[in-house]
Amino acid sequence: MAKLLEVKELTTQFATRDGTVTAVDGLSYDLNEGEIVGIVGESGCGKTVSALSIMRLVGGGSGNIVGGEVFF
Repeated sequence: MAKLLEVKELTTQFATRDGTVTAVDGLSYDLNEGEIVGIVGESGCGKTVSALSIMRLVGGGSGNIVGGEVFF
């Protein structure tokens, strides 16, 4: 099967008044052709920030992708 998406060591941080918060820390996974993946977790665990980081849509001025690679 061919890889459709490869995420390697993705790390996203946000600047706050109290300092830097790491929302996604070293996320890695592969998605192959024909696979379906569901990402589940507690509220606030980084699911949405992970997806926004992969799409390069982390915004608002305070969010930064500080490490990792995404191949599509």
